Amino acid sequence: MSLRITEDIILADWELSESFMRASGPGGQNVNKVATAVELRFEAARSPALSPAVKARLKRLAGRRWTQDGALVLQVDTTRSQARNREIARERLAALITQALKAPKRRIATKPTRASQRRRVEGKKARGAVKAMRGRVSDTD
Repeated sequence: MSLRITEDIILADWELSESFMRASGPGGQNVNKVATAVELRFEAARSPALSPAVKARLKRLAGRRWTQDGALVLQVDTTRSQARNREIARERLAALITQALKAPKRRIATKPTRASQRRRVEGKKARGAVKAMRGRVSDTD
């Protein structure tokens, strides 16, 4: 039941737990009898496979799916097949962790060029001139 994310990161059995429930939506009589929806729970905060930085990024990516005790909960009821829903849940978890592994690039502050500053000021002057032309017309004709 362990899940391989990359060559270095393998999630152990104790970190993942699955529970099944009845799915909502179409399915006829089958939907009332068979528990096809899956809830995959990953104990992310206690996971030794992930670094603290990756855990922080994963928490931000997870949003509402992150619980107070530090678990990531994914619910899948896309298909009528329990096995396929399990696969989809595991794929989504792997995709989330893979996304959290990528550290965001730091933004390097740059100065605007002299030409772009000049264009900006000229644009502001032109706009100001258009607005200055608006107003009451005097009767001095």
